Amino acid sequence: MKVLLVNGSSREKGCTYTALTEVARALQEEGVETEIFFIGNKPITDCVACGQCGTLGKCVFDDVVNVLTEKAAACDGFIFGTPVYYAHPSGRLLSVLDRAFYSGGKHFQHKPGAAIMSARRGGLTTSFDAVNKHFTINQMPIVSSTYWNGVHGSNPEQVAQDIEGLRTMYNLGKNMAWLLKCIELGKENDINAPKNEKVYTNFIR
Repeated sequence: MKVLLVNGSSREKGCTYTALTEVARALQEEGVETEIFFIGNKPITDCVACGQCGTLGKCVFDDVVNVLTEKAAACDGFIFGTPVYYAHPSGRLLSVLDRAFYSGGKHFQHKPGAAIMSARRGGLTTSFDAVNKHFTINQMPIVSSTYWNGVHGSNPEQVAQDIEGLRTMYNLGKNMAWLLKCIELGKENDINAPKNEKVYTNFIR
């Protein structure tokens, strides 16, 4: 079993990374392989609704998004981390999520996901809600913890002092490992994810 932890910050080893490493520590204790994937700090294009991914099988913009979806195919669960900007996730992470879930959603379906936030003070819950919507539209079980998944601090040293936040991260890792093991046990007993069909309608008559 492997969990991909996506660092949606512009800083590779900042507060978000500090939180992700605590989740990874708990997962590793449970025998789950982890990889922290930094999306980088270069400009990332938004989805332009060109629809070409339906033909190409990947996003037409060949950048970090396609790298992520390729990695997702071999992973069993996901943690997406982001700093909080103006009470919302980083724009770069949202651009990555929009494009990855649209062009490569099949690689995420029915696999557990969770979001974690890093903030100086406020805006955690609104950011949390925005990222979670990607999971719910893609039939992904959402992994929870013992509080909303966030840490506080302006730098990694301050995050290290947020004992409750770090414990929340650690408990999230334990819960993710538990759910992954339950899913694996289900597969061994021929209990597999349902094959649901989508129906598309609109409101124009």
